[in-house]
Amino acid sequence: TAADGVYLNELSAKEQAQYVGWQGAFYNIAKVISGGVLVYFAGELEKKLGIASAWMVVLMLYGSTMLVLGIYNMRMLPQSTQQQEIHSFKDGLQTLKDVLITFFQKKYIWFGLLFIVFYRFAEGQAIKITPLFFKAARDEGGLGLTTSQIGLLYGVFGAIAFVLGSIAAGYFVSNKGLSRKTLLLLCAFFNVPFVVYAYLAIALPESLSIIGTAVAIEYFGYGFGFVGLILFIMQQIAPGKYKMAHYAFASGLMNLGFMIPSMVSGLVSDYLGYKDFFIWVMISTIPAFLVTWLVPLKPVDNIATNEKS
Repeated sequence: TAADGVYLNELSAKEQAQYVGWQGAFYNIAKVISGGVLVYFAGELEKKLGIASAWMVVLMLYGSTMLVLGIYNMRMLPQSTQQQEIHSFKDGLQTLKDVLITFFQKKYIWFGLLFIVFYRFAEGQAIKITPLFFKAARDEGGLGLTTSQIGLLYGVFGAIAFVLGSIAAGYFVSNKGLSRKTLLLLCAFFNVPFVVYAYLAIALPESLSIIGTAVAIEYFGYGFGFVGLILFIMQQIAPGKYKMAHYAFASGLMNLGFMIPSMVSGLVSDYLGYKDFFIWVMISTIPAFLVTWLVPLKPVDNIATNEKS
């Protein structure tokens, strides 16, 4: 959130759109390195050093990397933003109260909240069940993949596709702007590719290249479409007196919209079975398209002008 605050304060609306894809790409690269490369490295070290020593080395690498990045950020990140001083606990509570009140006083805020909650409604269900579907035996309706094969799908096919999708979307939105047509297209890229999991559940292909292609299609759409949600929060929800706080609050509500369907996805999957579950996921994309079609969009130029005045 702190990094997002610098991003919001220092970049223009066009620059935010242009580089938001790179932002998402580097988030994913960090996940691949920390959750993939270094974990693999730890596994190899375990064979020579044992579990405790191997993870001690890896965690030292983690810590050293964060220390170097922290020093770099201290020297390189801009320091121009003026901070509001809080002199007492009472002042802090008053500021928090003002943050919440001004957040819900924003024009069209309830439409905006419906948008950021339902945009990920289908994803919240699919993302938790897909690894279980990949792992489940074929006589249970799954694909019967090994752990290493699943790691390959997500760590190679998925990661590369996500990075490419994020970068492409950033440049696309920076040229087109966040219009209704653009947002609907981003919503389609985000939600329609879930159909590949319905295909996999129906066809149950054995070829890892076919499964990998399906994962790559979904992750490219995920990377491309997620830019629309982040940019909407940045340009439609966050602007105002408490830009960083409102962005963080909206991001939290966005994650709530992801977590709630995730919590019930297991029950729905057990009840329907994998094939019918992924068909249900496609039906669950409808609310995302409805809120994308209906949510009011404030002109970004007007937002920037009001923020400066």
